[in-house]
Amino acid sequence: MNRATAVVASAALTLLSAAASAQIRVGQTTGLTGPVAASVAEINIGAELYLDHVNAEGGIAGQQIELVSLDDKNQPPLALENAKKLVADPKVVTLFLNRGTPHTQAILPLLAEARIVLLAPSTGAMLLHNPVNPWIFNVRATYQAETERLTRHFATTGLERVALCYVDDSFGLDAIQGALKVFNEAGKKPVVSEAIDKAKPDYTACVHKVVFNRQLGVVMIGSPVSVAAGVKALRATDGGSAIAVGTLSNNAASGFVKELGEQATGVIVSQVFPSERRLATPMIAQADRLATAKDIKRLTPAMIEGFAAAKVLVIGLKKAAADSKGPITRASFKRALESLSRVDIGGGVGGVELTYTPTDHTGLQYVDLSYISADGSFRR
Repeated sequence: MNRATAVVASAALTLLSAAASAQIRVGQTTGLTGPVAASVAEINIGAELYLDHVNAEGGIAGQQIELVSLDDKNQPPLALENAKKLVADPKVVTLFLNRGTPHTQAILPLLAEARIVLLAPSTGAMLLHNPVNPWIFNVRATYQAETERLTRHFATTGLERVALCYVDDSFGLDAIQGALKVFNEAGKKPVVSEAIDKAKPDYTACVHKVVFNRQLGVVMIGSPVSVAAGVKALRATDGGSAIAVGTLSNNAASGFVKELGEQATGVIVSQVFPSERRLATPMIAQADRLATAKDIKRLTPAMIEGFAAAKVLVIGLKKAAADSKGPITRASFKRALESLSRVDIGGGVGGVELTYTPTDHTGLQYVDLSYISADGSFRR
C-alpha cells in the first residue's frame, strides 16, 4: 500500500469510527426517584424498548439515539435545573417525556429561550394544549378528557352520588375541570369536592365526607402514592368497600397496583392508549414482541405510553434527517414534527393516528376506562 492509499484508508477508518460513535441526544428530566418513580420507570422501559430496537437496526441515518435522563425527584425547581443542563448541550435536539404538570410549567420559559421542543410530556394538562405552545408537542390526551369520562361513567347512578378528591396543585386544579364540566352541564354542584394537600396528603376529611354523604363513586386525582393512601383510607371505613373509586392514567402502572396491595381489585383507571393486552393493535403487538425478547413478563399502560412516545420521536427524527439531508438540529426536528399528518404510530390498519400542524400540537385524543383485576392487570 502506497502512502496516498494509506492516507485514504486512514481517513475512511476515521470517518467510520466517527459515524459509529455519532449520537442523537434526547434529554429527559423526570422523577426517577420519589413518589412517581415506579410509574416513571415503566414509562422509560417502554420508551427504551423501541429506542433500543431502532438503534439495533442502525439508528437514524447511521446515528444512535441516546436518551439522557436526569432525576428531578418529582420537584419542579429541580426539573428546571435539569432542563437547563440538558439544553446547554448543543447535541440535545429535543426534550422528551418529562413528568408532571408543575414541572412542565417550570421549564416552559426555557423552551422558548433555547428554541427547543418538548415532545410527549407525561401530563395531560390543558395548558399544554390550549393555547398552542409552539415548543410543546403532546402525544397523550388531556386529564380533563379523562375526568370527564370517569365522571360520566359514575354519573349513571346520579351526579349527586359522585365525589371529587383532588391534589391541590396545578395538576389537580386542571384535571378537576373535566369533572366539573359534567356537573355544570347538568346544572349541579358536587356534594363532595375536597382538595388534598400535595406535600402531606391526608384523605381523612375527604373520606369522611364521602361516606357521610353516601356517595357511590369518587374520582381521586393525585400521584400513585397519594391516591393509594386515599383508597386505603376509604376501604378502612364502614361501607367504604362498596364505594367505586376512579383515578387517572398517571396511575396506570404496576407500581400503583403494588402500592394499593389488597385494595387494588376493582379500582377504575382511565387510559389514554389502547390496551396493552390488545395484540390486534399493531403497536401493541410490536411492543409485546420486543418486550418478550427482553424477558419482560407483562406490559403495562405506562410502558405503552413510553413506547408510543418513542415511536413519535423516531418518526420525527427520521423525517428531520430526510428533509434536511444533513445533521438533525432543534429547528429541523420542530419543522419535521409540524409536518406530520395522519401518521399511524400503530404500524398499520387498527393503529393510532397522529397529526401535528403549526396550530395544533394536541396529538392523540384517545380515552378509555379500565379496572384493576384480581391478578393485578388492567382490564378494559
